[in-house]
Amino acid sequence: MTTWRKSSYSGSATDEACIEVAQLEGGIGVRDSKAPHGPHLVITAGAFGLLLEHVRHLDGGPSALRR
Repeated sequence: MTTWRKSSYSGSATDEACIEVAQLEGGIGVRDSKAPHGPHLVITAGAFGLLLEHVRHLDGGPSALRR
């Protein structure tokens, strides 16, 4: 069974900008927590690391993605 984890930056259960991640056979899965049975992205571990690095360096941190 795949375990999806919610981002610590998602905030409360009513927050509108929530993502979840999971380690999948083909890489790292990324999905919208409001649509758990909908589509998800699968990216390599290296690409996921680059994504995290980019988000960490955004002006305003992860909350800047909500603009």
